[in-house]
Amino acid sequence: MLLTRTHGVRRGGPAASVIALALLLPACAGLPGRAPEPEPAPAAPSSPAGSETNIASLSAVIAQRPTDPAAYNVRGTAYSAANRPTEAIADFTRAVELNPNFYQAYANRAIVYRTVGNFALAVADYSRAIQINPQYTSAYVGRGTIYRQQGQITLALSDFDAAARLNTSDPRGYYNRALIYQTQGDHQRAILDFSIAVALDPTAGETFNARGASYLALGDYQHALDDFADAVRVDESSAVFWANLGIAQLRLGDVVTAQRSLAYAASLDPTYAPAQTALAEVNARMGAGGIATTQAGTTTGGTLAP
Repeated sequence: MLLTRTHGVRRGGPAASVIALALLLPACAGLPGRAPEPEPAPAAPSSPAGSETNIASLSAVIAQRPTDPAAYNVRGTAYSAANRPTEAIADFTRAVELNPNFYQAYANRAIVYRTVGNFALAVADYSRAIQINPQYTSAYVGRGTIYRQQGQITLALSDFDAAARLNTSDPRGYYNRALIYQTQGDHQRAILDFSIAVALDPTAGETFNARGASYLALGDYQHALDDFADAVRVDESSAVFWANLGIAQLRLGDVVTAQRSLAYAASLDPTYAPAQTALAEVNARMGAGGIATTQAGTTTGGTLAP
């Protein structure tokens, strides 16, 4: 049973929404400059995307429409969901062979290439999608993420700037750009971008958690605690969120509550070292003379995970 929390943590929050790139796009081929036009997979609604039943149904559609690029694109998403990257790549490749301007299929193939670690081909496919449709936000976010992970920060910032400019209602450009600012130690700018992302998607626990890390780095422990509490509200099963909440509580001097949060984080993931380290320190302090509170601003050996 979950511990009773203070500081705005509520039970029963919505599932965490990951600001992620791996959103395969089962769309039919669109003209450059137009938004993707989703085409639902012709399978029973109860069939999971990667199920054998769904894949068989999609294969039957392809047998009837062997020159339809959208059909291959949809089945490619199903293969990807089933963790069958070779078949997924083959279907996306067939889709772009049939329609060389099918930018969504290029982006989908890029996602699979990235998943299997072929980053050069992933970047090439994202770049081709952007060449076909320079307004395609998802391709900028996908390519920018690879650049960021590879340390090509200037290129990554350029892509995230483009994503934020082209689609101001999409939180991904702001979130990923904020991660770069945060890594550079520019926490004020990071907080501004995280705040936009939070406003666009208030169910994204990772964004609250990341903004909380920047607040903590600036010594704004109360705002950090509020953000970690919101992250926990969104996803009560995250050891990272609970550990960061406990560290913020400790820095505000609430050792007893911090111990409960850290203990819960450790119970959720016994292998998560920052929770174990911070909990050991708190337990040592409480065991040495029964300390119940500390001065605000106390730091621990725990390392925040933004």
